[in-house]
Amino acid sequence: MMEANKHEAYMRAAMEEAQKAAALGEVPIGAVIVRDGVIVGRGYNLRETQKDPTLHAEMIAIREASERLGGWRLIGCTLYVTLEPCPMCAGAIVQSRIEQVVYGAGDPKAGCAGTLMNLLAEPRFNHQVPVLAGVLAEECAQMLKDFFRGLRKKRQSEKC
Repeated sequence: MMEANKHEAYMRAAMEEAQKAAALGEVPIGAVIVRDGVIVGRGYNLRETQKDPTLHAEMIAIREASERLGGWRLIGCTLYVTLEPCPMCAGAIVQSRIEQVVYGAGDPKAGCAGTLMNLLAEPRFNHQVPVLAGVLAEECAQMLKDFFRGLRKKRQSEKC
């Protein structure tokens, strides 16, 4: 499989996870972790449903991959996520030794993989993570725009 096609295929898998979040009324962000061509972790936002601020898609996918692989070091793994990681998730990515991050849409409010800062490339940490940004960015961003548009519309109709 060509590199670009591979990245798009895994990003589509992350987008499927994001749709699961949207179906629950959660912000549609999804993630998958891949090692040796196999998805070893999946996650989608569950912050509102579980009332837990740490239940971002990346955090859930990291936990699942660690459990499945039997350790906290996710060496040889690539994380695909529909939205650029926040500071918490970027920290977990560094700590778990993930080898690459591929994300869809940039996050101008909390992006820590290059937009506001790049914690993944911080040379003072003992691990740096290469980033590939913008894979299916428009489609990933559109999912978020559609979700928030629907949320605003719902709130407007509730006011009436």
